[in-house]
Amino acid sequence: MSIAPPLAEPVAKAVAPGIVETDIPARLDRLPWGRFHNLVIVALGITWILDGLEVTLAGSLAGALKESPTLKFTNTDIGLASSAYLLGAVLGALFFGWLTDRLGRKKLFFITLALYLVATAATAFSWNIWSYCLFRFLTGAGIGGEYTAINSTIQELIPARVRGWTDLIINGSFWIGAAIGAAGSVVLLDPVHFAPDTGWRIAFFIGAALGLVILLMRMWIPESPRWLMTHGRAAEAEAIVKGIEDSFRAEGHAIAREALPRCRLQARSHTPLKEVFHTLFHVHRRRAYVGLSLMAAQAFFYNAIFFTYALVLTDFYGIAADHIGWYMLPFAAGNFLGPLVLGRLFDTLGRRPMIAFTYAISAVLLAISGYLFQQELLTARGLTVSWMVVFFFASAAASSAYLTVSETFPLEIRALAIAAFYAIGTGIGGVAGPALFGALVESGSRLSILGGYLFGSALMLAAAVVAWMWGVAAERKPLESVARPLAFRD
Repeated sequence: MSIAPPLAEPVAKAVAPGIVETDIPARLDRLPWGRFHNLVIVALGITWILDGLEVTLAGSLAGALKESPTLKFTNTDIGLASSAYLLGAVLGALFFGWLTDRLGRKKLFFITLALYLVATAATAFSWNIWSYCLFRFLTGAGIGGEYTAINSTIQELIPARVRGWTDLIINGSFWIGAAIGAAGSVVLLDPVHFAPDTGWRIAFFIGAALGLVILLMRMWIPESPRWLMTHGRAAEAEAIVKGIEDSFRAEGHAIAREALPRCRLQARSHTPLKEVFHTLFHVHRRRAYVGLSLMAAQAFFYNAIFFTYALVLTDFYGIAADHIGWYMLPFAAGNFLGPLVLGRLFDTLGRRPMIAFTYAISAVLLAISGYLFQQELLTARGLTVSWMVVFFFASAAASSAYLTVSETFPLEIRALAIAAFYAIGTGIGGVAGPALFGALVESGSRLSILGGYLFGSALMLAAAVVAWMWGVAAERKPLESVARPLAFRD
């Protein structure tokens, strides 16, 4: 991206009607890592902890929901409810993603969290399959909206040199929530402590209570300065960035008042949908194909397997519902360690080789694990260890899909781009996956389940090829260099 000559002083101002001249992107990218970034990760990244808690509770509670005197779910019902959650996430991502680009990041990460909070609490009052599916749908809508608002905010506040590692860690924190959900289910589903129709209801109340705490934690997070500058609110953006820099200086960091590259932007209130589609599917159609391939493959791979993991343990290995959490804990640990250990390599070795590698190795390992399962060569513990290894790599791969779609499209449509590819990918690979695998488990055929695993492996392998051929080398580059803003003016 071409830039205007640097100024001697930081600047973000209107230089002509509708034209904003700013060095804000360069100032945000030069910041050292500090307390501000830690707080951003905690207050915003905790969204994935909530999602991990949600889906793990839903998975771990499968046995309890089947045994509930009120609900009496079948395996097919469990798969249907999981698909309802994902469908809500798809539609919520699209609707709230559109609003995020129009109204701002901060407003939406409050609105979507509030929806999640209310819907999760309502789930505890479910009285049949349809009420449960409705509340799970609304909960998913809140989480889907969170994805778009939070991913775009984090991308726009984190320095370019560590953007990949940070994004993978935050997405990987899903599994901290999964571990909490697994541990909680061990206690809540124990009939010694709670009646069969009580423990699962308390579990959803706990999720709502955590959402309320997070709502309070987000009060101090500022609006994205990058979003403000494209909407002509240069003075607000300048005040926020200056406040961030001053906080770093107060902590002892040296933030020089040096000349930095700046750019000129044409302020706009919103981006017409016609321009959004033209940008996504014409200007950046190759990137769109990459994003779609990565999101669809990981969505099927993850959702189909994870949402029915508890069913496999109960139906094929006879594991009691109140013991499922013990098997989820090591599974969650492997998933979190993957992004933690491999994340730095996405910023050093690069996006393309690491994305292709993690997708390909996940595909191979899943095929091997599926075959061993089909041949009855794995015990319940052996299967858990096998999944730990598979998802050590698959977790980094899935996180890199979100990283790809959130950094390779222009700032003005970032949230909607995240939403579009999350929605399309999840719609193709995620919504049908749990329902399909629920039916496969219901059939009792290990061979049928192996077929499902092999299909997931094929999708991941195809995505690896696409990433290797057409992936974007976005490592350590400013967002404005990776994808030129639509509002940029020479």
